[in-house]
Amino acid sequence: MSGLSGLTRRGGASGTWRNWAGNVSVRPAREVMPASVEELADAVLTAAQDGLRVKTVGTGHSFTSIASTDGLLIRPDLLTGIRRIDRTAMTVTVESGTPLKRLNAALAREGLSLTNMGDIMEQTVAGAISTGTHGTGRDSGSVAAQVRQLELVSADGRVLTCSEKENPEVFAAARIGLGALGVVSAVTFAVEPMFLLTAREEPMGFDRVTAEFEQLHAENEHFEFYWFPHTDNCSTKRNNRSHGPVDPPGAVSGWFEDEFLSNGVFQVANSFGRALPAAVPAIARISSRALSARTYTDIPYKVFTSPRRVRFMEMEYAVPREAAVAALRELRAMLERSPLRVSFPVEVRTAPADDITLSTASGRDTAYIAVHMYRGTPYRAYFTAAERIMTAHGGRPHWGKVHTRDAAYLAEAYPRFGEFTALRDRLDPDRLFANPYLRRVLGD
Repeated sequence: MSGLSGLTRRGGASGTWRNWAGNVSVRPAREVMPASVEELADAVLTAAQDGLRVKTVGTGHSFTSIASTDGLLIRPDLLTGIRRIDRTAMTVTVESGTPLKRLNAALAREGLSLTNMGDIMEQTVAGAISTGTHGTGRDSGSVAAQVRQLELVSADGRVLTCSEKENPEVFAAARIGLGALGVVSAVTFAVEPMFLLTAREEPMGFDRVTAEFEQLHAENEHFEFYWFPHTDNCSTKRNNRSHGPVDPPGAVSGWFEDEFLSNGVFQVANSFGRALPAAVPAIARISSRALSARTYTDIPYKVFTSPRRVRFMEMEYAVPREAAVAALRELRAMLERSPLRVSFPVEVRTAPADDITLSTASGRDTAYIAVHMYRGTPYRAYFTAAERIMTAHGGRPHWGKVHTRDAAYLAEAYPRFGEFTALRDRLDPDRLFANPYLRRVLGD
């Protein structure tokens, strides 16, 4: 145990860890907080010697138990910050525990930016790539698709550098590795000079959005929309590059839209709907009309991301983009004939095909359909019905969001599934990084 002398250790009652949504909690046998890749590798080796399984947790924004363990829980809180910026290669290398919000702010100070990102930036960089976090994009893909190199601590304590040229088979899989191949210690992202985005937010009817979906996707660099169940109303958002000038939302109007309406009023509305489900359709009609059209221009992370203070449960499926409208219409028809009352909007985004082994967009142009329920509201009936529709269209579940799929289904959904599991057999034959979730989705 002497190798752990430089690590922070915690245990007892304070060792209970819970995810953001509150549906997953674990009490590991041991927690460590390494401050370097050497300490991280030492912690992995020591756990293996002590017969403990190993998992790493970030900020807990996954709704699944992908990071759960009763063995060693690694907290990457001290593995943060930028290691280096290469302005010739236009890359930035960052420690794995760095939250995306800190990376975005640091890059902005350097006049740099990621090309695309999701709408939440609380996650650590390793957590974001390992679960396939994504935004929406016609030409630019997930956070993991922007990775150019990885540093990975394997089960035997080796520190592997992985890229298209070095350990390419590991690189192909570990960019979205589910925590099954090792512990990511550093990530190198492609970056570009800072640019501006103009966001155009506009209410639009369900029939129009679905009829014009392909056109809206083709005409905009980043298109997404929210449909409010029990209504015909959608809120659309189109983000495109701009020559400026910077024209952010006004302090008052921005607070009113992003905090008062999207968080404060929405929180109250969902609480009321949870207590009185019969009122949900009326609440949805009011909520969906509250957000007005607006246009603003700012640097990317201030346009792509927004605060999410209302807690919820979420399921998201990636379907072939050509199947998106049919799946969404089926979802609407299912809700119209069911007694379900859904107070959260359905979110629809897109991504181009990529070459990452277990990416939800691997090998095909993709649309994402996400369903949500307010935390504390029964969600299983809704999610089960939605999942049935999505799987009928060959859907692939988001690795960090609620789903019931297993290895048998996923082996059919992913043409390169066997490639990933064979690599896992080689890198972690004793399943040091296994847990019940990985046993379900990857098999033993």
